[in-house]
Amino acid sequence: MVYVMQLATAFLGSLGFAMVFHVRRERLLLASLGGLLAWGVYLLMGFFSDQDVVRYFFASVALTVYAETLARAVKCPATLFLITASIPLVPGGSLYRTMQFFMRNDLDAFSHQALTTVLLAVSIAVGMLFPTSVFQLLQRVRNPEPKKG
Repeated sequence: MVYVMQLATAFLGSLGFAMVFHVRRERLLLASLGGLLAWGVYLLMGFFSDQDVVRYFFASVALTVYAETLARAVKCPATLFLITASIPLVPGGSLYRTMQFFMRNDLDAFSHQALTTVLLAVSIAVGMLFPTSVFQLLQRVRNPEPKKG
């Protein structure tokens, strides 16, 4: 039941941000499902790894593949799906704990938590970078630019 609640809130969080970003009604559900997918992969990876960095990486890879594939199918920019669906992956709790340790002047805990937060953000960014690069590379191979001269 806990997983169902987490997936529902991931969907609703993505839906809320999709509405804030004025995503068209016909694409609203698709953008929101990306958030559910990303968090579902994050939860699923929990069975294979207890490291949040690994879980966030694979969730962002799945999210990016979803966004890039859907963008080509619907013929719109991938960022529309990528931004709204990545909302559940934002490491807000980790950032909150980082600042809490800083305000308490607990520098050991602060430095450890800050490193964790940065690693989570980097794993999300790298997880988005790889599939996007592969999709762009495949597109260049399929449609090579004509040689100038």
